[in-house]
Amino acid sequence: MRRYLILIEKAADGTYGAYAPDLPGCAVCGYDTPEEARESMAVAIDMHIQGIVEDNEPVPEPSTEADYVDTSAA
Repeated sequence: MRRYLILIEKAADGTYGAYAPDLPGCAVCGYDTPEEARESMAVAIDMHIQGIVEDNEPVPEPSTEADYVDTSAA
């Protein structure tokens, strides 16, 4: 089992989208909540990887890391 980092962002229209940096082209958008975007990404990642396998391409290994940085800017 692989664990891919996903980034969830709020769009200007108030909806949420998400993408997986380690899986170019794997993204979702237009969800009312971050949870809905997260759930949709789980399905999207499975489908994306299935397509990669069907195309006999190597499945990218998860390599992206995330962290938070404290700043002094207000």
